[in-house]
Amino acid sequence: MRLELSEPLFNPLLKKWVGRGELDYEVYLKTPVLLSLQAGEGERVTHDELLFQVVHQAQELWLKLASREAVEVVAELDAGKLWAASARLERIQRVLRSMVSEMAVLETMTPDTYQVIRRSLGNGSGQESPGYNMLRHAAGGLEAALERLLALRGVALKAVYTAGGPDDLKRLCEQLMDVDEAFQNWLYAHFQLVRRTIGVDRSVKALDGLPSQVLAGRMTLPLFRQLWDVRVELTSSWKREGGIAPGALRDGCMHAGPGAYAAAARAAGCPAHAGASFPPAER
Repeated sequence: MRLELSEPLFNPLLKKWVGRGELDYEVYLKTPVLLSLQAGEGERVTHDELLFQVVHQAQELWLKLASREAVEVVAELDAGKLWAASARLERIQRVLRSMVSEMAVLETMTPDTYQVIRRSLGNGSGQESPGYNMLRHAAGGLEAALERLLALRGVALKAVYTAGGPDDLKRLCEQLMDVDEAFQNWLYAHFQLVRRTIGVDRSVKALDGLPSQVLAGRMTLPLFRQLWDVRVELTSSWKREGGIAPGALRDGCMHAGPGAYAAAARAAGCPAHAGASFPPAER
């Protein structure tokens, strides 16, 4: 017997018909419209077209939310509400992580099935996604808000990552990095999906006409480039001096204050640090 899922169903607990679009839940969430946005049972070119549409539509909704939250973060940063901004950045990161999990559901679709769906997509491309473009635009606002905050505090980004730098700003920057990394992981998940369904090669053209190989470069484009560049800057000025030789005695050599560090180093037999005022990590 084939189940009919498109007809209203009677809920014996509520003693009401669900699916007519009359109940408060249905009215509030606009379920009659929402559930009609996918191709109907007799319209699908293959069964998995429902999967394809549901996942992509859900991703657009998540991207809409992430973009809206990013706009709120900008306002909170400008108002000095760093705790609120921090909590909201955590939300954005979780949204992006959930989107990566959703992409994994699409990986259950085999290449031959996708080739059927692909014929009905026109020249559609992920670059045309409103959500993708909205989030990138919102990220530009976030980066500008961070620059304003640093200027207000009179702190350069490199100084945030220097010992003794402001912990609240460092935490905020790291959460922006979390968001950026989650975004790039989502792009990587999309890249892997393309790789599994049509292949990645110079000879394979995406529907927008570009070689699928181009996606490899797109997936590493950051949202907040300056936060990645500061890592390079920090490493460029890094020096080997001041470390502890592998196997050397470490007792008393770490976590000492400015005045006590050199004395502790001498007492512990660490001549390499005996003349130092700060531990290597605090210079």
